[in-house]
Amino acid sequence: MEDKIIYQAEFAANLGWYWLLSGAAYFSLSIVGIPLLLLWFPIGLWGTRRYINNMSAQLTHNKLIVRRGILTRTENTVPLDKITDMALIQGPIMRLFGLHKLTVETAGQSGAGALISLVGIIDAPRFRTRVLEQKERLTQPSHPTIPSVQPDNVLLQNVTEMAASLKRIEALLTQKLNG
Repeated sequence: MEDKIIYQAEFAANLGWYWLLSGAAYFSLSIVGIPLLLLWFPIGLWGTRRYINNMSAQLTHNKLIVRRGILTRTENTVPLDKITDMALIQGPIMRLFGLHKLTVETAGQSGAGALISLVGIIDAPRFRTRVLEQKERLTQPSHPTIPSVQPDNVLLQNVTEMAASLKRIEALLTQKLNG
């Protein structure tokens, strides 16, 4: 089957602001970081916009494809049948922004934690549901279950006749050896 895109995720417009404010919170926790806040907002604003523009998450018939990055661009392709868990996480700051973090874990992945972590997908619960539904479609058999085979009367009759023939042959052999 052709591997066309079934669903394309979109990212929230306020995702950049969430990252900017999260970064500012980390900078303000240290004495060295406070002066860096002046650089963080213009550079962070530019960087987050570029990063978000390079992000994509696509659901195809067989896999989930996630692309992201500014300098180093990565593409993760996860076969749907290898997905073991998709978690939705929403911290207090994320709730203020109406954002979710979607994590994807797979069978056989190395290391702890999620293989893929995406923040800011618009209607993340719906995207998660679509991925899991498509995964379920792939694992269901494409044909109806075959009913259990009932003994065939013709086959049963043939086996009965063969057993009777073997008994006659056995009787003739016994008679020939004794006689």
